[in-house]
Amino acid sequence: MFFPYKKILIIGCGGAGKSTLAVKMGKRFELPVIHLDKLWWLPGWIARSADGFDALLREELKKPQWIIDGNYKRTFAERLNYADLCIFLDCPTDLCIKSVYERAERNKGISRPDITEGCIEYVDDEFKQFIQTYKTSVRPEMLEILKHSRVPSVVFENREDADKYISGFDQITNV
Repeated sequence: MFFPYKKILIIGCGGAGKSTLAVKMGKRFELPVIHLDKLWWLPGWIARSADGFDALLREELKKPQWIIDGNYKRTFAERLNYADLCIFLDCPTDLCIKSVYERAERNKGISRPDITEGCIEYVDDEFKQFIQTYKTSVRPEMLEILKHSRVPSVVFENREDADKYISGFDQITNV
């Protein structure tokens, strides 16, 4: 089965595996991957201005194909206007927390590949709290926005099902 999508959003809680899935899909289907964290964060974990972020995001959205991973609820509806598929990784909270701590340990003292160089990996109380409250604070709004969009979507409660889904499609060969 041929993979018909060219503009894919991957959303979900921090630690759900959005960036990992985006990279896998990018390689498999030969699609460029855009990590929203790289657009938002400047070196040293300094947030870019909303206007600056929006300008960078709009440039990416205009491109003919991409996979964009990240939540960023403020711009979700706009991103959906360009997307032809949305994948929601709806993993359990305890898995997400475990994953961000494992990621922090794996990338101790360095910037991970899906973040801006100069943003050294760590987990603070604010990020942990965001993950712990995601299912009740962010998730309902994201699902509501998605429900009212025209974009087909798939929701996976674990990473294995997401991997099975993408492995069911043939690789894209750009001609």
